[in-house]
Amino acid sequence: MRRSTAFVLRSVQLAVGLFLYGASTALQVRAVVGVGSWTVLTQGLENVLPWSFGVITVVSSVVILLLWIPLRQKPGIGTLCNVLAIGPSADLVLWLVPEPDGLVPRILLFAAGLALLAVATACYIGAGLGTGARDGLMVGVHERFGWPLWLARTVIEVSVVVVGWLLGGDVGVGTVVAAFAIGPMVQPLMPLFRRLPWSPQRQGSTPGGGAPTAARVAPCDSECPPTATPARSSAVR
Repeated sequence: MRRSTAFVLRSVQLAVGLFLYGASTALQVRAVVGVGSWTVLTQGLENVLPWSFGVITVVSSVVILLLWIPLRQKPGIGTLCNVLAIGPSADLVLWLVPEPDGLVPRILLFAAGLALLAVATACYIGAGLGTGARDGLMVGVHERFGWPLWLARTVIEVSVVVVGWLLGGDVGVGTVVAAFAIGPMVQPLMPLFRRLPWSPQRQGSTPGGGAPTAARVAPCDSECPPTATPARSSAVR
C-alpha cells in the first residue's frame, strides 16, 4: 500500500478512535458509578467553571500540553487531534444520552462505556500518530526527573483524583474498576489494529508524529492502571 494512502487511512482510524474515546467517557459520566481519574478532575472543574464538560476537557488538555515544554516532550498529529476532538465528542454524547434510572441500567451503561473505551484506545493508539497529552505528561516526568514510570503515573493520577474529588468529581466503584480494568482490556485489542493493512507495523515504518517514548509505554491516555506500563508495541482518554 502506498504511504500516502496508508496515512489517510491511519488518519481516519485516529479520528474514529478519538470520537469513540470521547463517547465512551460520556457514557461513564452518565452512568454515575464513578469515572476514570482525569474525568474526576474534569467533573470537579465543571462544578467551579462556567464551561461544558467538553470545553473543560479541551482547555485542560491544552494546559497539560503546555507542561510538555519544560519536560521536553514533542507532540504529534495524534496528540493535537486528541486535544481538540475528545471534548466535543463527549459533549455530543452527553447531550444525546440521558442519565439512566436504577442501579442495573447504570452498571450496564458503565460497562458499555468501559468496553467502548478499550476499543477506542486501541483504535487511536494503533494509528501510530502520537500519544495523548496526559500520557506525555507522565513520560515527561519520568524522563526529566528519573522517576519510575509507575511512580510518575501513580503520583499524577492520585493527585488529579484527589483534586477532582475535592471539587465534587464522581469518585466511586467505577473509578477503581476503570483504573485496573482498562489496561488488560486494551492490551489484547492492540494486535488486531496492528494487523490492518495500513498500520505502521505492517507498513514497516516507525509510528510517526510525536514523542516516541510516550508512544512505546502508554497504551491509553491516563485511564490505565497506575502501575501498568504495557508496551505499545495507551492513549487517553
